[in-house]
Amino acid sequence: MPESAADMVRPEIALQVMSNLNRTETALLAELESLGRMVAAAKEEIAAMRVENVDATHLPAATDELDEVVKSTANAANEILDVCETLENLQPKLDAEAADTVATCVTRIYEACAFQDITGQRIGKVVNALKQIEHRVRETTGRFARSDALPARHAPARTEGERLANGPQSTAAASSQAEIDALLASFD
Repeated sequence: MPESAADMVRPEIALQVMSNLNRTETALLAELESLGRMVAAAKEEIAAMRVENVDATHLPAATDELDEVVKSTANAANEILDVCETLENLQPKLDAEAADTVATCVTRIYEACAFQDITGQRIGKVVNALKQIEHRVRETTGRFARSDALPARHAPARTEGERLANGPQSTAAASSQAEIDALLASFD
């Protein structure tokens, strides 16, 4: 089948256009082609990363753990402050020297408890940063990755030690004291 006139002329036109480009334009064209290849490679790498565990599991778990740290330190600080209040209420019953010593110690404890507010603020900043990262990961993978085109990948099985090495349970996941008491009572 004979080529169309356009098919016959197209290579000649491309040759003419290329020959009319100066060095700068040729270098620019080569750079654009290189950038195009880099973008394509980046898209492939992002798609291959399989970050679903990062944005679906790891980042939310990290923010939950940090929220638990803030709650635990707040509870501990409140308990310490309650004990300080009890000590302050005992001061009138003490002799002057003991009352002054207790007052000085209670003041030092109050000052030291400022850690809770400061750590809570700092951890809050980290939680916000993790949430922003999680959002950006989801945006990026949503733009470039097609999960239906990628094979499923399963996390490796964790050993007994790894399962136990996660620290205390979150308060939401932990059994209540009443549940523990009922379980122990069932053994009688």
